[in-house]
Amino acid sequence: MKVTSWDSRLVVRADDRNLVGHAGIVLLRRVADRVGLTAALSAVLPQGAGPGWRDRGMALVQLACAIALGATSVLEAEQLQHHWRTLFPRPVSDSTLRRVLEAVDGPVAARIERVRAVTRRVVWTWLALRPAGFPWISVCGRELTGWYVLDLDATVVTCTSRKEGAAGTFKGTWGHHPLGAWVANTRECVAMLLRPGNAAANDVADHKRVLAAALRQLALPLWSKLLIRIDGAAFSHDVLDHLQHLTTSRRRVRWVTGWAIHTADEAAIALLPEEVWTAALRQDGEIHEIKGPDGGMVSYQVAELTGVRDLAGWPEGMRLIVRRVKPSRRDLKKLTAFEQATGWRYQIVTTNIPDHRGLSGVPGSGQVWFVDALYRDHAEVEDRVKAIKRVGLGLLPSKSWQINAAWVLAATIAADLDAWTRLLLLHDEPELAKAEPGTIRRKLYHLPARLTTHARRRTLHLDHAWSWAPTFTTAWQRATQLPALT
Repeated sequence: MKVTSWDSRLVVRADDRNLVGHAGIVLLRRVADRVGLTAALSAVLPQGAGPGWRDRGMALVQLACAIALGATSVLEAEQLQHHWRTLFPRPVSDSTLRRVLEAVDGPVAARIERVRAVTRRVVWTWLALRPAGFPWISVCGRELTGWYVLDLDATVVTCTSRKEGAAGTFKGTWGHHPLGAWVANTRECVAMLLRPGNAAANDVADHKRVLAAALRQLALPLWSKLLIRIDGAAFSHDVLDHLQHLTTSRRRVRWVTGWAIHTADEAAIALLPEEVWTAALRQDGEIHEIKGPDGGMVSYQVAELTGVRDLAGWPEGMRLIVRRVKPSRRDLKKLTAFEQATGWRYQIVTTNIPDHRGLSGVPGSGQVWFVDALYRDHAEVEDRVKAIKRVGLGLLPSKSWQINAAWVLAATIAADLDAWTRLLLLHDEPELAKAEPGTIRRKLYHLPARLTTHARRRTLHLDHAWSWAPTFTTAWQRATQLPALT
């Protein structure tokens, strides 16, 4: 019996003009147009005239879509557009895209940020009108209904070239050290500040600047409730004082941050009686336990330190919650003398959440175990950081600080489009709504298609055998049903 190889009589030809390489662009671009982002950007970016002039707002949206689909440079963004030339006949050249980024100076960037804020208000209004309503986060099985949660975190973006602002980082690498803010409810990156690589992790001015930019982006209603979470970078009088003064007559702000342990804290911990320690809980509400050195299960424990530690000079109403765990082998070399003597490793968080009232509408949220779990839930921001580093932030394309800052802004717009597409079109697909960038690209955004025209109607044909084809068509139907804003 003759065995036929799979490539027998196979011929490869590059002669089809109606193929679309990354059909997911239609979802991103449709969302951008429907929420009014494209038209609004066109209105605030520099205008021109002449047959060769390209609309700068449309070009920036095309760049953001390319970044969402994986472009890491201006040249890659232009090359990706050739996959969509049957949908968008005039690709924007890399030189035009670079001129768009060069035009985004301080005043233009401020106008773009205002456009993002207005557009976000539209999206959040639509989210609130869904049957499921606006997405509220849950901690220890308790839903934080009515609470908008803002997470701040910094990351390191490495580079090998002498880019403007690049410097040695605290991790011993070379690059930049941007600081960003994310909305935990919607996973949107609402602010991103490009900083030199040697910028301090706890820089007060940078934290104030990012907080201000993030608050301008939040479409908060009157009498809103906002929770801010920051890691140990917030450990300073100035940052905590600033957080405390964010509460106004129209907005209630609660915060929880990390705390650097000093000898005074260890002395206070030593005064705590053993009976005040209580078991810490996981995010699902179960007791947080690990296997101890003797093979038995040991629970993480938390206690209130507020009444023991002297907090004179710190914000009024501030609390300290201490957590202790049995150290792992990796932690043994990092233990202080006090920790070595007690056999525990300690962590402290500080908050202005009252112990008797807690968070409004959330039963038990003033308890030490809840505050501890609430702070540890902040670790999810690490996933958001990894995601945006795969959506434009991981590689800055230019030696120019101004172009790189504009690229970071374009990356946040790309992250917005990706988040809004998931929230508005894929909210009932858990595998895609919270998927990593690479996963959603592979399953949805990079789906190949063929474009045909008949009776003045264009049809995008998908492979019916593709498992995510029904999800794609449903998402497109939802995108066409969104109210058109201009």
